[in-house]
Order: sequence, then structure tokens, then C-alpha cells
Amino acid sequence: MRYVVFLADGAADFPVPELGGKTPLQVARKPAIDRIARLGRCGSFVTVDEDMPPGSEVANLTVLGYDPHECYQGRGVIEAASMGVKLNDADIAMRCNLICVADGRVKNHSAGHISTEEAHKLIRHVDRYIGGDDAHFFPGISYRHLMVLDQGSTDFDCFPPHDHVGEKVEDLMIVPKSEEAKPTVARLNDMIRGSWNLLPHHSVNRERVKAGKDPANSIWFWSQGRKPKMKTLKEQYGITGAVISAVDLIKGLGVYAGLDVIDVPGATGLIDTNYEGKADACLNALADHDFVFVHVEASDEAAHAKDLKQKILAIEYLDSRLVTRVMKGVEEKGIAATVAVLPDHMTPVAEGNHVHGPVPVAILTPDVAPDSVQAYDEAACASGSLGMLHGSDFIRTVLNRNSGR
Repeated sequence: MRYVVFLADGAADFPVPELGGKTPLQVARKPAIDRIARLGRCGSFVTVDEDMPPGSEVANLTVLGYDPHECYQGRGVIEAASMGVKLNDADIAMRCNLICVADGRVKNHSAGHISTEEAHKLIRHVDRYIGGDDAHFFPGISYRHLMVLDQGSTDFDCFPPHDHVGEKVEDLMIVPKSEEAKPTVARLNDMIRGSWNLLPHHSVNRERVKAGKDPANSIWFWSQGRKPKMKTLKEQYGITGAVISAVDLIKGLGVYAGLDVIDVPGATGLIDTNYEGKADACLNALADHDFVFVHVEASDEAAHAKDLKQKILAIEYLDSRLVTRVMKGVEEKGIAATVAVLPDHMTPVAEGNHVHGPVPVAILTPDVAPDSVQAYDEAACASGSLGMLHGSDFIRTVLNRNSGR
């Protein structure tokens, strides 16, 4: 048996007034995903407990069957694994966004989705003039980068920029939670403020402003942590696996979970990503992997931008260009496969940030009778036979392991 999980990042939503009280999943045309729901079993899944932050790092750990209370150490350390950055036990890794600040407020979390080529020039500039013997910057993809501090405390609060668009940056500076953390926090905030003087004058930003684009005029740190300890899926379930994503966070989770990371040319993390390339990579991976985790970021990015049309289109592209292609290939090749689809968390377009709440799940397992659900969306799946899933329930159901429920 093979196993495929399609992860539509942030696709779940609340009813939207502009859609007549329906959600993007309810109005999007998605026949392939609806077919998975119709022929499979459905339910809802609490991917993030109320006492945990509702981000992709926590949610995807839960999707893969891990307990974030035991192994969550922040987004930065996960992305470090994807980037091949080796961490010592004392190192603190943090996500470092390039963001746009205008009139003292966060204009956007992505510097207008700056290109990777432009971003690399800026991060190297920051590393040279703001980093030092204790702080090192590593370039990632688009606005997503990494900073590693070689010592200090992690006992502080910081604020993900995508959750605070429009707010004053001075109200969002890092806050120590203990005396021990104060020197670390002072260093981090000094680097952020230093970037406000450094970055606007770089040629990349001068050219972006000239072209009418948002400048990447600030770095922004968040999601601190140290290297986690996690068992691989091979150790837990005896399966081999692969992960396909454009996002360092998901790739890094894959590394810690023991999955092979498959890079797809043209995979961007946006709506222009290479859906067909991801589909073909998935089918190729099924030849020698038991489990393939296919992550698509586009619906989440559209929701962060509060772009309803783009979110619906991202769901439709996922269906027509990726899921349809994989399902057709699985059938043509005669591969016996359990196929599941779900978001990792909710990202309502009205709010533009991640929120707590159950997400819809559909799991199609060969020779297992379907329930009565006929379409894939939040309301329909809630009436399915799987009920409300928690913790490792989802991955155990996909892999046909006894969940103990």
C-alpha cells in the first residue's frame, strides 16, 4: 500500500458574506477533491490545540503524527534543517522575514513577495553589517530567511508579521519574559532597528521603489527555538517517505521526520507554483517511497493577502492541476494507494492570519466503505464518519494503524 497526503495550506475558512455565507472550499470547483470525499471517509481535525500558536509549524507536526507539546521548538529550527544549517545544542534559530514597513507600521509580511535573487543580496548585506560573531544570517526563499544566534535565552515573546499587518512596529518589538532573556532581546531588537537604517539605501530597494514595488526595508525575527528531538516516521511506523514543498518549513519538518526532500523546479509557494511538476514528482516518488506528503502554500498566501478570488483560484488549481493529475496517474499505473486531503489550519480571508479551529479531512482508502459525505468542505466533512480527530488520529487512520480511539 502507498499513501499520499495533499496538504492545502490555510485553505479552511469561515463563511464569507461575499460568497453568500459559503466558504472558499464550498464555492471552488474541485471535482477531484470532492471525489476523494465522496468515495472516502470524512471528518474534522483539530491540528492545533488552544494552548499552542495556530501556525503551520505546529499544525503540520500534528498532521504528521507528532505531539507539538513535546517536540515543537519554533519555526526557525525546522527551516534550518531544510536549509542544511547544522545547529549546536546552544544555538537559537529564528525565522527572519524581509518585510515592508511604511509610516511606522507593518505594510506586509513579505516585502511584496520579493524575489529570491533580490532577497539573497539583502540578506548577505544584513549578515555583513548587522550580524557578527554571535549572529549569522542564512538566505532562504523569497522573504523567508534564517538567523542563528549562538547563545542566549529563548524566554521571550515575538510577533509573526503576517498576523500583525497594519500595526505599529514599535508595539511589536520582541518582549523578554524573564531577566535572563533581556540581553538576548536587546540584541535582537537592536538588529531589527539597525536594518531600518541599512536596508532602504541598498540598490535592490532603490530599484524596487523606482519600479513601484514595496521595499524590503526591515528584517523581522520570530519563532525562536533550539534543535528538537523527534523520531522518524520510519522508526514510528516502519515506512519510507518523501516530502514535496516549496517552503523551507515543510521541508525541514520532512528532514526531522526522516522524509526525503524532493525539490521541484518552479515551485514558488505562491499561486504561480509548478502544480504539474509537483504532481509528477509525487507519482515518481511513489515508485520507491511508501508515503508522499505534497504541500501547496498558495491558498495560505492568498488568505494572508485577504484576496478572496486568489484563494478560490488556488484551491481550484490544486484540484485541476495537481490532485487530478496524481489521481489519474495512480489509477493508470495501478498503484494501490490511500489518498488524503486536508488543510493544516484555518486562514480566514477576512482576518488574514492563522486562527484556531478544526479543518476538514477526507481519506480515501481502497476497499474501505465510504460514508455519506458527498463534497469536500468544512460543513460537509464535519458530518462524516471519522468524527473529530485529534493528535495522531489522522496519520494513524491514513496508515491504517489502530489509533486507540
